[in-house]
Amino acid sequence: MAYVINEGCVACGSCQPECPVEAITAGDIYKINPDLCTECGACADVCPTGVISLAK
Repeated sequence: MAYVINEGCVACGSCQPECPVEAITAGDIYKINPDLCTECGACADVCPTGVISLAK
């Protein structure tokens, strides 16, 4: 189960440099590649809006 970025992402870019496997891509809403995500949670820890969570 990978992390996902939900609606509410403000594209601040805080999460992208924290990802050790470069699974996050920039855009209007950032996206996490589930095939690359290792579930480390580093992105969720730095998200100022709290919109990153484990996929259900």
